[in-house]
Amino acid sequence: MIEGKRHNAPAGTAAKTVRLLNIDVTSVTESGLLDALEKGLVVTPNVDHFVHLQKNQEFYEAYQSAEWIVCDSRIVYFLSKLLPESLPEAIPGSSFLGSFYMYHKNDKECRIFLLGAAEGVAHQAMDQINRKVGREIVIGAHSPSYGFEKNEAECDQIIDIINQSGATVLVIGAGGVKQEIWLARYRHRMPGVKLFMALGATIDFEAGNVSRAPKLLRDIGMEWLYRLMMEPKRMYRRYLINDPVFFLYFAKQLLGIYRNPFERKTGMPQTSK
Repeated sequence: MIEGKRHNAPAGTAAKTVRLLNIDVTSVTESGLLDALEKGLVVTPNVDHFVHLQKNQEFYEAYQSAEWIVCDSRIVYFLSKLLPESLPEAIPGSSFLGSFYMYHKNDKECRIFLLGAAEGVAHQAMDQINRKVGREIVIGAHSPSYGFEKNEAECDQIIDIINQSGATVLVIGAGGVKQEIWLARYRHRMPGVKLFMALGATIDFEAGNVSRAPKLLRDIGMEWLYRLMMEPKRMYRRYLINDPVFFLYFAKQLLGIYRNPFERKTGMPQTSK
């Protein structure tokens, strides 16, 4: 493993990272993450994210601003075993939120706001989570309109709602790429929020609006196939057309010939190791 930037790790320690293409992924177990996670921006890269990180500079810069880059994908976790140092485990965002709110079940300072999903779904997720925890750990929820990230007035309204809620944790599930960019752009305007987590479809899962793959498929890294079968029209382009190029990028890293496409543009030395 290589030493990366200091994440919000326990005092006196530095979080280890594993270099995967052009980002440093935090090398941490779920239990270790729960113990250390107090503040900052959490992003959860999967195969699709890695592909976009080769093409979208604003997305790449959002990742560079994150304090925690936590592997969401079991495929990426399995492939990391081919590197000199591998990741200890995958921590899918879709299951991590449940672990997080149960870990903070009795922590009155943990007040969560859910942002994302279709109209009404975030409130359903809020009700479900609070029922599981036995208290109102989720104190607010909002489902923004489609394309909200391009509407400055709506973004201002959302920020006001979050600030007025008194939340200390913001969970956003508004679609990969745009949710990370949105948090990187606006997090400084939410001073009461200590922890920001971009967790994709997690709000839908918590609401019971979307079913997760059977555990066996998740354990062997085949959750993508289940999602493709459930939503073929929405997912086929992502899984069958856009994402396979990730394996070419990773092969280049193994061969020592991968180069960060944004190295010259940002001045950041980002060759693979």
